[in-house]
Amino acid sequence: MSARAGYGTHPEVIAAIVEAAGDAVMVLSYDEDRSLAESGLSRFGPAGSARLDWSGAEVLHRSPAFDGEGLKALMREFAPPDELAVVFWGNLAVPSLALEASLVAEHADAVLECGHQCWVHLVDSGVLIEFQDGEGFTAGRIPG
Repeated sequence: MSARAGYGTHPEVIAAIVEAAGDAVMVLSYDEDRSLAESGLSRFGPAGSARLDWSGAEVLHRSPAFDGEGLKALMREFAPPDELAVVFWGNLAVPSLALEASLVAEHADAVLECGHQCWVHLVDSGVLIEFQDGEGFTAGRIPG
């Protein structure tokens, strides 16, 4: 199955976030996902199958936390509440979301429950936050 055909085939994983955020969240199409990934997530090389290579990037914060409180703290530190945030998960079957940073913080526990890895791209700030379950968070500037 191609990435395009498999993309977003499990929207039920994000249903709680979509229902709670209502019209304030946008479920991204495959093309929107790939376009936004090109401007952030894809600017990092891979370090293994589902991790980013942070060498060469400006790392702003590392945290061993791996819960919603850890994500909320990073959202408060790096994004104004109304900044556009795009959330990607480690599995393309789970569609990506675009919503305000304040909503990512508000629903941080639900965001992290959607998968073992996720990345939050703070579009205006040029910051990417990586989450690896059991390992914590890394936040850094997206390479140019």
